[in-house]
Parts: sequence; structure tokens; C-alpha cells
Amino acid sequence: MPFSVLIADDNPTVRRSLRNLIELSTEWEVCGEADNGVIAIEQAISLHPDVVILDLGMPVMNGLEAARQISQDVPKAALLMFTMHANEHLARVADEVGIRRVVSKTDGAEDLIGAITALLAENKSSAG
Repeated sequence: MPFSVLIADDNPTVRRSLRNLIELSTEWEVCGEADNGVIAIEQAISLHPDVVILDLGMPVMNGLEAARQISQDVPKAALLMFTMHANEHLARVADEVGIRRVVSKTDGAEDLIGAITALLAENKSSAG
């Protein structure tokens, strides 16, 4: 059974690009999409994804606030922030709310795929 990924980003072009990238792997499938943090929480609770990719700057509720709630409600989901604003300070704040990786949108697809792969491997080793 493929690993499930939830994508939360307010930009539909980014969501579509991430979906296409993720679905290149036969081991992964996109189980849902959200354009704001509130919908991301609702989707995470109903879909129980293995990985949640969150943008920082989204309307209604930002990615950090959504991550805090998702990490409480769906603790098995691995949280990853994919943002233009990646830096050391954000990585520390993100870690405090349950985000395990922060990847810059400027770093490209390989870094994002590597981060997702690492998160899934960490989840597998901690579950087994």
C-alpha cells in the first residue's frame, strides 16, 4: 500500500506541481490537498496521511499553527514545511510545533523528495 501525502499550500500551481512530483513514485500517493491551515487540519484528521507538506504562509491559518494542531490530533503524521522562508530560526520554531523537516522551495525537487523519503524511513524505524 502506498504512503499517503497531504499537500497544504495556498498556491494551486504549487499544489499541482507537488502532486505531479509525488505521484511519480509508485510508493506514494496524494490523499488530499488544502489551500489553508484550517482545511489542512480537517483533511489530516479525516485522511490520516503518512506525511503532511505545509506551506508557511497560507490564509485563514498559517502552516505553523496548523502543524501544532495536526501534531496533536494526528501524531503519527510526519510534518514537513515547504516554504520560501526557510532559515535556522524557522527550523527551530517549526520543530517546537512538531514539524520534522523544513525545505526551501528554492532548493528544488530533489531536496523535497529526499526529505519525504527520510521522514518515511524515520517513521518506519520508530514503528518497527
